[in-house]
Amino acid sequence: MTAVPPPVPYDPELQPGLAAFLDLVERIPLRADTILANRAHFATIIPPVEQMVGDRPVKLTEHSVPGPDGAPDLVLTVVRPQSGVTGAPALYSIHGGGMVLGNRFFGLDGLIDDVLRFGAVGLSVEYRLAPENPAPAAVEDCYAGLLWTVAHADELGIDPARIVVTGASAGGGLAAGVALLARDRGGPALAGQLLQCPMLDDRNETVSTRQYDGLGAWDRNNNDTGWNALLGAARGTAGVSPYAVPARMPDLSGLPPAYLDVGAAEIFRDETTEYALRIWATGGPAELHVWAGGYHGFAGFSPDAEVSHAAAAARLSWLRRVLRAG
Repeated sequence: MTAVPPPVPYDPELQPGLAAFLDLVERIPLRADTILANRAHFATIIPPVEQMVGDRPVKLTEHSVPGPDGAPDLVLTVVRPQSGVTGAPALYSIHGGGMVLGNRFFGLDGLIDDVLRFGAVGLSVEYRLAPENPAPAAVEDCYAGLLWTVAHADELGIDPARIVVTGASAGGGLAAGVALLARDRGGPALAGQLLQCPMLDDRNETVSTRQYDGLGAWDRNNNDTGWNALLGAARGTAGVSPYAVPARMPDLSGLPPAYLDVGAAEIFRDETTEYALRIWATGGPAELHVWAGGYHGFAGFSPDAEVSHAAAAARLSWLRRVLRAG
């Protein structure tokens, strides 16, 4: 058996944030029999919507929209500047949570920031979670919400040519799946796909997953739990949907511009890098950033670190370019 190489060390400036992440978010090890307990805990760490909005000049509306064929309706939270918009860019946001945790309000604070920063419309989709709703329920929900968004672009004040699908972790994997569905079904022509530390590959066999087996934020064991819940017995076989597991898609040509970023010190480093390489190999546009010493989700829990400032600046630069925003 090949020896597992030592893990890439964490940036010392990030270590307090990593400790806070583990204490706050991963207090209960995520295993098949603790998913419900983790959901209950996770709900306690998402601030109330009123607190996230504060006195910022945005307006939130809730919309019940048609789900996939034969599936229940789903809910979208729409965030717009109070001053109103016409022909605005849109950020279609998909929350993280390992396919088993979270809701559309997870990460809403950052979406509000971007709505105000770009004069954009933000949308956050409530998709069905595993294991109660196995693949491809989640990605199909997210795609259905995107279709509704485009169909109602005029009333939302959105320019349908400037929609970016965004997500981090599981949300990043689902955003990649939505971009693939849009391509293959002749759906909306997305302006871009923003994939942050994305969950892309159910096989969980890269060097980086083994370097962080039992170590760090969202380790290899948590990842096993999430993929097992989503895919069940199909996991690791040729029968999994490549829309639910984007790394399994054999053809990555014809996709909208992609932004991918990931920490060098986390399990998703290698699958994220490989996804970018495969897009480039088709002649496709992708921008990849691998941040030295970064743990999973480091920019959110260590926002004042120098590397987090660099990551935030790179993300905003890419968004300005694809949204054609000043």
